[in-house]
Amino acid sequence: MTLYPAVGFFFTVRVVGSAANLQSQTGADGSFQEVSGLEAQRDVESVKVGGVNDYTLQLPGVTKSPNLVLRRGYVSAASFLSEWAAQTVGSDLSQPILTQGLDVQLLGPDQSPLAVWRFSGAWPVRWVTGPLDAMKNEVLTEVLEFAYATVKRAPQGGAQSMVGQVSALIG
Repeated sequence: MTLYPAVGFFFTVRVVGSAANLQSQTGADGSFQEVSGLEAQRDVESVKVGGVNDYTLQLPGVTKSPNLVLRRGYVSAASFLSEWAAQTVGSDLSQPILTQGLDVQLLGPDQSPLAVWRFSGAWPVRWVTGPLDAMKNEVLTEVLEFAYATVKRAPQGGAQSMVGQVSALIG
């Protein structure tokens, strides 16, 4: 089997949760020009050891992640994601904020997922449309930004077979 690096332009975004059916009713909500924020980083805490002056212990700290940012051409049709963002960001907080899971799926040539990044407890924190500029001949874009509780990378296919072996080494 010949392995090639995955292409970064064949992906989709899916809502996972009570609103998944609403997203599936709008065909444009899975397609985006760009997805960023697929990142997690663990802070490192340096601790001085009493009586030892030639090094400090490096201990694991909190895991941090940036917001998930989705960019696409402006959708003038019905869009669950756009409406969810507009209602959440513009909310007076008299009602609870709707949180959902979001899956970013990297797709292979046969449209099967090669990797999935699972964002749990996601909710919109920002939406941007524009700019509107009569002097430019460009597609109008919109940006949807989401905060979330956790992100997990879930390898698929052949990469998935290593999950158990790595977990056994750790545990």
